[in-house]
Amino acid sequence: MSTEDRQFQQPQPDSREFGSQPFYTQQFYTMNGYRQKAPGGLTPAMEDYLEMICRLCITQPTVRLHDLAAKLHVKPSSASRMIGQLKKAGLIQAERYGHISLTPSGRAAGDYLLYRHSVVLRFLARLNNCDNIDDMLEQTEKIEHFLSPETVTNLARLLDDDRESK
Repeated sequence: MSTEDRQFQQPQPDSREFGSQPFYTQQFYTMNGYRQKAPGGLTPAMEDYLEMICRLCITQPTVRLHDLAAKLHVKPSSASRMIGQLKKAGLIQAERYGHISLTPSGRAAGDYLLYRHSVVLRFLARLNNCDNIDDMLEQTEKIEHFLSPETVTNLARLLDDDRESK
C-alpha cells in the first residue's frame, strides 16, 4: 500500500453509540442545511467582515471601505455589498463612500468573533505542536464559523487548564 493510500485510509465505523442512539441513526444535514436550521445569526462571510472591521477598529475609530476590501483581499464592490448587509443588521454605521464604525451590538459581536478566532488559533497551534501561528491561520478561518459558543468556551477552558498544569 502506498503512502498516499495510507493517508486516506480511514478506520471502519464501529457500533459505538453517542447518547442513546447509534451513530448511524442520527440525523445529518448538509452545511447549508445546518445553517438554515440555526436560528437567525450571521453568515460566515458576514462574520469575516465584522471580525476584520473589529480588528481594524482596535487601532482606529473608523474603517474605510477600501482598507477593509484590501485586508480581506476582495473587490471594493463586494465589500460594499457586505457593508450594506451588516448595516441592515444593525452591526455597523456606514456612510456611502465614507467611514465604517461599529454599533454597540456590532462591537459586542465583533469582540466575540475576535475571541473565538484567538481560541481556535491557539487550540490548533497546540494540537499540531506548531509555534508558527500563521501556519494555522487558514484552518482557523475555515473552522471557526461552525463552533458553538459553548464549544469555544470549553476549548478556552481546556487551553487554560493545560497551561496551568505545566
